[in-house]
Amino acid sequence: MSDLSVSLSLLLGIVVFSELARRTALYLLSDRTRSVYALELISTFQLCACTHELKLLAEVGGLEPRIGLTCTFVISVVHALSFHGAICNPTGVLEQLCRATLTRRRALARVSCQLFAAALARETMPHAWALSLSDLHARHGSTGFKCTSSPINASLLQAAAVELGCAFVMHTAVSNVHRVQEMCRVPAIAAVITTLVYAGGHITGAVFNPALAFSMQFPCPGNTFTEYSVVYWLGPTLGMIASLLLCEKVVPVFLGKSTISNSNGLRRRKIK
Repeated sequence: MSDLSVSLSLLLGIVVFSELARRTALYLLSDRTRSVYALELISTFQLCACTHELKLLAEVGGLEPRIGLTCTFVISVVHALSFHGAICNPTGVLEQLCRATLTRRRALARVSCQLFAAALARETMPHAWALSLSDLHARHGSTGFKCTSSPINASLLQAAAVELGCAFVMHTAVSNVHRVQEMCRVPAIAAVITTLVYAGGHITGAVFNPALAFSMQFPCPGNTFTEYSVVYWLGPTLGMIASLLLCEKVVPVFLGKSTISNSNGLRRRKIK
């Protein structure tokens, strides 16, 4: 329980630090374009850093699944409420690019911010663990704060299919969440994330986010960079494309509608 308490305190510290950084960025950067990229970087760092700690709790700390899933749900709600519009997922950026709500230049800039933040979180968390605030962190130090085995517990094709399926469900849920009562939207998405983690976590970790996977899974031994790219980058990208085609091409045919639109069914003006 002491390990859990320390980890929860660390998670709280990461969220508070990130929120202070976001508010500072919004105050200092009057240019909306720059502030958007700053929010993307800070929020993606928050997502990756918190998930590193949750992964440590589950894999090294032996956290009970029900407690782990509860933590996943709660932190997902916190992320959704604190990100200030940041996407924090390259496939989310690609979806907006396909919907013509982002230009290629801005999409590339956002993805670059996400990957930089993911790498930064990966390099930062070992310094926090090195403080040995808990026995869990001290035990993790014996491995050099590194993964000791591959996160993929299935064939490459099966693992890619799991990430594809998770991304498909997630993007479909986000595209249709406007149909849910507003006060229930954030908990609904958090519930979807928690369910996907429960269903696919034992196979691939159920990451369905290329930036998050780059931070957490790619440094692990057992598979090559190319194999991880197929599972954690190609899989979610194909899942996003499948969801987009279903929601914007297949379903509208049956409903007598057409064209790619935003989640409210209205065309968006491209952001230059």
